[in-house]
This record gives sequence, structure tokens and C-alpha cells, in this order.
Amino acid sequence: MTLQGWAEIALTLGLSVALGWPLGLYLSRVWNGERTWLDPVLRPVERVFYGLAGVNPDRSQGWVGYAGALVVFNAMGFLLLYAILRLQGGLPLNPQGFEGVSPHLAFNTAVSFVTNTNWQSYGGEATMSTFSQMVGLTTQNFLSAATGAAIAAALARAFVASRGEGIGNFWADMTRTTLYLLLPASIVLAAVLAGLGVAQSLAASATATTLEGADQTIALFPVASQLAIKMLGINGGGVFNANSAHPLENPSALTNLITAVSINVLGWAAFFAFGRSVMAKKEVRALVLAGLILLGGLTAAMYVAESHPAPALQAAGISQTVNMEGKETRFGVPSSVAWAGPTTGASNGSVNSMHASYLPLSGGIQMFLMQLGEILPGGIGSGIALMVVMAILSVFVAGLMVGRTPEYLGKKIEAREIQYAMIGLLAMPAAILGFGAVAAICPEALKGLLNAGPHGLSEILYAYTSAAANNGSAFAGLTANAPWWNTTLGLGMLLGRFVPAVAVLAIAGSLVVKPKLAPSAGTLPTDGGLFAGLLIGVILILGGLQFFPALALGPIVEHFQMLAAAARS
Repeated sequence: MTLQGWAEIALTLGLSVALGWPLGLYLSRVWNGERTWLDPVLRPVERVFYGLAGVNPDRSQGWVGYAGALVVFNAMGFLLLYAILRLQGGLPLNPQGFEGVSPHLAFNTAVSFVTNTNWQSYGGEATMSTFSQMVGLTTQNFLSAATGAAIAAALARAFVASRGEGIGNFWADMTRTTLYLLLPASIVLAAVLAGLGVAQSLAASATATTLEGADQTIALFPVASQLAIKMLGINGGGVFNANSAHPLENPSALTNLITAVSINVLGWAAFFAFGRSVMAKKEVRALVLAGLILLGGLTAAMYVAESHPAPALQAAGISQTVNMEGKETRFGVPSSVAWAGPTTGASNGSVNSMHASYLPLSGGIQMFLMQLGEILPGGIGSGIALMVVMAILSVFVAGLMVGRTPEYLGKKIEAREIQYAMIGLLAMPAAILGFGAVAAICPEALKGLLNAGPHGLSEILYAYTSAAANNGSAFAGLTANAPWWNTTLGLGMLLGRFVPAVAVLAIAGSLVVKPKLAPSAGTLPTDGGLFAGLLIGVILILGGLQFFPALALGPIVEHFQMLAAAARS
């Protein structure tokens, strides 16, 4: 561990929050339909879209209509992307000559990108054509991110309204978030990245001469444009199988910092946008504080663990000061950890190092960050929405202790909201532990594992955690491009995305009809450190009680086995 390493981690996390604040204020204006500096250019374009689609953006929908529109829109997106992947061989912009992908891989990939997971059971440069990358996958990078933002916008309106009826218009929320935030931000970031050396080409490949004098064929794609939205949209995945460890996707320390900051910046922006929209800036600052403490603390724990050499290498007499296995040698441990923490705390899933090569406790921390609910800060909008659900549970617990009906942001929290909250929060552990338990004893599933024992269980747990948490990062070692894994991981993604989304919208529908209450002497303050501490406790207890037994059999057992083996040698 070095001071420079700690400073690099602090800079990455701090810049994400600092830049998220002004972007959040802007996003709030977009959600609320207020005037922005892009209105002269984009208002006419927005009206054209509404006219073509026959949408009245001023017509507010009830939660059932809003949720129905969300589900139908994403179902149509899935069908379109599935068709593109299956028919890839006959579509244009295919200089590589790739054939269509298999049915189970097309299902998994289409679900993955529609749910903002971006899990990839394939090597991008050897499987997907330029058309599939640009028209299929990149389009869903925008739309899946906008879907998450729409959920948070609807929930914010429910807290603002006093005996209201609707929670907004899904089509307007989707259109405005995409046009006014995601598209311009991605254009700017793509131009910056391309200027810094990230590849951006429609050619199939380039030929280079190596130092030994041999010819090498280097795959090319429009990387910068997809990289920008995959990071800003908190999507993850990537054109290259090596992801952001590939020099054409991440050529320098500067691009590494920019893209690492981009992982979380719009996730935190959605927190601040929610606070401004609900007129509860202090309360949201408490949520940001709780999230940052958890993310910073767990990332720091990873840095401490990875700053020691692997015990087996020490026992073998090999001189090594840190664990460099699986790390990008250009960046080292601090940059790897500064990426691994934010990418698993958000629903991003991009990597610049191989997570399976981290020491067991670090691998367990990465899983735990996802298992906490992808709220640190999670996806654009989906993260703050689920963090608010955690806050609702926290005030409910506090209300039980003092014998009062709990309130949050001026709305009474009653049995119906808690029931919806539990449905939303239990979907992810049900998918992770349910599918994981079956996979651990299913011969067809076990064929995909590289390792046996605790590390093999960690491969299973990580895969289903990444899928159900809509993260998309991979633990490596697992050969997931098989019917069992592609199908069950796809089902896990669907459960982890749409059950919580519909549950949050149901909470919004229940809250919007309630009167807005002024704080009273008995109202629990939710804008200070005490509430932030209570919230952290609730988040950790939920994550710990649900997943600790499984983690104990995987990375924790592996840690002690590793120490015991090193002591014997």
C-alpha cells in the first residue's frame, strides 16, 4: 500500500461524486420537463418523436400503465435484438463475415443488454459484427439506461405529489433522458476517448508487424462510441473480450481514469437529481453518504488485501510485494482496485483486471458489493430507486422500535409499501441462491467450471450474482456459453431487473395517492449521520443474512484453505 495508491482510489471515487452533482441538477430539469440549454436544438426533435409514436407527453400514467409500457417496450427491444443476433450473417456492416449466433447465446445476449446487465458469454471481437455491435448492442446501452432513469423519475413524482393520480409518462421520460442526457454526454465522451487513442473504425482489422518481424492481425471496431455509452449508461460489457485491459479500448492511464470515473458519475447524478426533484437535498445527501461509506470502505478492504503477495508465492520463496496475478501491468493494483470497487458497486460490469485472480477475500467483497443490491450507486435511476426502498425499510424498522407509523420524505410508510419493497428486494437473492443451489449439483452446469471446491462454488455464485444484480462482470474460469448457463443466467437477469422495477413502480403508485405530510415532532430525522448509520446497518444486515452462508462456503473457506496450504509448504 502506498500514499499514491490511496490517493488514486480517493480521486476516482471523489471525482465521480463531484461531477455527479452538477449533472444531477441538470438531470432533474430533464425529468421535470424544465428548460435546458439544449432545448433550442432538441425540443423540435423531441416533438417529432412524439408525433411519430402518437404519444401525448403531458398525459400522466398510473403505475400499472407506466409499468406495462416499460415491460412491453423492453420486450420489443429484446425481440428486435434477438432477431439481429440470429440473422447477423445476412445483415450489412459485417466485414468480419460472422454468422448468426446460436439460439441460447442470442437469448442470453439479448436479455443481457435489454436488462442493462451486459453479461457476455462470448468474445466480442470474435463473435459480433460491426452491425450487431452498433445497431443492436449500443442501442440497448442507451435504452436500458434510460429505462432505469425513468423508474427513479416516476418514484420522485410520487413523493412530490399530494393525493395525486399519475406518476408521469414512461415514453416522455425515456425520450427525454436519452435525448437530453445520454446522447450528448456520450458524443462528448466518445470524441474525447477517440482523441486519446481509443479505436474507432468500421474496418474489420489492421495488420501490424511485431518486433519479431511477424505479421499480426488486430481486430478493429467502433470502440470509442460504444465505450462511452457502456460506461456512462452503467452498462458494462465491451467490444473486446479483454474489456478495458485491452490497449485499443484503454490505451493510457488518462483513459483509465476517465473511464473509471465514468462508471459511477451518472449513478450519483441520479441520486442528486432525485433529491432536487423531491425537494429533499439534505435527505439524499444522507443516502449518498451511506453509499459512499460502504463503497469506499469495501474498496479500501480490497486494496489492503491485494497489497499483499499471494501466500503460496511467499511459501515458494518467490519475491513479490503485491498480488499482481490478473492485474493489468500498466496500471498495477491501485488502478485495478479503483475500478473493481466502483464497477461492482454499480451495475456496470466492465473490468480492467481479471476478478477471478484476486485473492479470495477480494473476490468475496466484489460479490458482496453486488449482493447489497447494486445501490452503490447502482444503475442510472435504478440505484437510487432501490436505495430509497432501503431507506423506507430503515424508517419502518425505526418506527417499530418507537411504536410510530413511519414516514419518509413526507409520506406515510404502511404495510403495502413494505410488502412491495420486500418483493423487490427478495427477487435477486431468490435468483442467485436458487439457481446457484441447482447449478452446484447439476452435472450439466458443473461441466462449465474450471475449478472444483470453494473456488468452483465462487465461480457459480459470482455468475448468478452478476446476472441477477444486472452487473455483468465475469469471474472468469466459468465457460458460460452453453445452453444451461446461457438460459439460467438470462432468467436470473430478467428476475433481477423487472421484478424490482415493477415493485418500485407499485410503491410509487401507492405513495402518489397519499397526502404530503409536514414533519412533526415525532418524525424521524432522515437527513443526518444517525439515519445514514441506520441505513448502512439495514443494508449490511440484509446482505449479510441472505448471502453470508453461501460466501462462507466459497471465498471465505478458500481464504483459510489458502493460508493453511501456505503454512504447510
